[in-house]
Amino acid sequence: MRTYDNPVIPGFHPDPSVCRVGEDHYLVCSSFEYFPGVPLFHSRDLVHWRQLGNVLDRPGQLTLPEGTPASGGVYAPTIRHHDGLFHVVTTVVGGGGNLLVTAERPEGPWSDPVWIDVPGIDPDLAWDENGDCWCAVAGVTVARIDTRTGKVLEGPLPMWSGTGLRDPEAPHLYRVGAWWYLLVAEGGTALGHGVSVARARSPRGPWEPAPGNPLVSHRGTGEPVQCTGHADLVRAADGRWWAVLLGTRPRGWFPEFHVLGRETFLAPVEWVDGWPRMGPLRERVQAPAHLHPVERPPARDDFTGDALAPQWISPRGRPDGSWSLAERPGWLTLTATGDSLDRAGHTFVGRRQQHPDCRAAALLDPGTARAGLSIRVDEAHHYDLEVYGGTVSAVARIGPLRQTISEHPVPPGPLTLVVETRTDRVPPPSGTVPGRSGTTGVRAAGPDAVILSAETSAGVVRLAELDGRYLSTQVAGGFTGRVIGMYVTEGRAAYDWFAYLPTS
Repeated sequence: MRTYDNPVIPGFHPDPSVCRVGEDHYLVCSSFEYFPGVPLFHSRDLVHWRQLGNVLDRPGQLTLPEGTPASGGVYAPTIRHHDGLFHVVTTVVGGGGNLLVTAERPEGPWSDPVWIDVPGIDPDLAWDENGDCWCAVAGVTVARIDTRTGKVLEGPLPMWSGTGLRDPEAPHLYRVGAWWYLLVAEGGTALGHGVSVARARSPRGPWEPAPGNPLVSHRGTGEPVQCTGHADLVRAADGRWWAVLLGTRPRGWFPEFHVLGRETFLAPVEWVDGWPRMGPLRERVQAPAHLHPVERPPARDDFTGDALAPQWISPRGRPDGSWSLAERPGWLTLTATGDSLDRAGHTFVGRRQQHPDCRAAALLDPGTARAGLSIRVDEAHHYDLEVYGGTVSAVARIGPLRQTISEHPVPPGPLTLVVETRTDRVPPPSGTVPGRSGTTGVRAAGPDAVILSAETSAGVVRLAELDGRYLSTQVAGGFTGRVIGMYVTEGRAAYDWFAYLPTS
């Protein structure tokens, strides 16, 4: 029996939404305060995904104010294909509300936004047999809208808002046979998260809850995947139904910590007595009948193209003049726009951490700049390798505290900076702690260790081994995960390459 491993899109890729066009599947995720916004992926089998680009990839589509807080910005997109056009609708929290963009091809170009005159977050789109478009939002309400203007034509009308748990959100509407089905996430996006379903003969209702709700939830269980919810359904070309949904993989001692953010998982769906049904979300699942592996992106980016690859993201924006691939061909040149990683407005280009055990490295020519490599959750939670004035330093920012852990002199010229994460040999602070079953044994207190090193012509310098729990959602809060990247906070520096590899 062939199987696939969950998550199918690892790392900070939450709130997945999926649609199918012929044999092809397209998926989008939330991007929050990062630019470009709304990463877009393609797959032929729902298991192997390749990022095509980002839907909101220019300032005319997405301008996040410098004051956008961490975990503000772009929430919960929905992707649909109708009448020859791809549609993506999403919420920009703190930046204008709900917007809709369209494209003839998923690679773009995507249109300028049409702002939808419906309050609420997590918008969804569905078309009825008359060709009318319905937009549902968290709460849960639905309105009939004009997609060309964003104007409301009917409603908003109240809908079914779940089984009574907190935060009914992420509504998705589907027409299946003679019924309309409504998926709703509820219980909050943390450990209480789940998905419930109802049905009606019309988007206007009345709604009948499924007798087997919730459709999926791991609340109160010891499953290795937690926070399961925010699902979207899709019917594959062979007729089988699947759900994409988010989940987390916590590690360490109580209360456990997840550091990669909420990730995209895939689960099979069956229809029984007119209702969709799912089992518990597993890390290894029976695969679809036909698999179509895709070529993995290269582990190393040598910055030889004329544009940055789609996985590179920056907090809130990437102003012209802050980066260049042409100034020094074959290098990424970064120019400081702010003087500290502790405040918004700095120059940072990074990528999501996607594996619990990984190694990220970059070759930096600092010149006279203050520059380095950082692993971050937000401005108040990051570990940095910083080079300035002939010294490399390991710096930790945890909440209100900032501390230089160690320093070491380095010779002039380029050097390699390395950030590693390791989930084994992470001892508890003292003694032994009980295991999940009540037995006693050594368990890691934190989810992982973060090791900061520098490699120069004089040798390898290990500057720090730090507790990874301080770069976790449980400590930092918010809806994102770790991002590892290159930065400059004074002057101008150049990076010859950046490499990222899983190590287990």
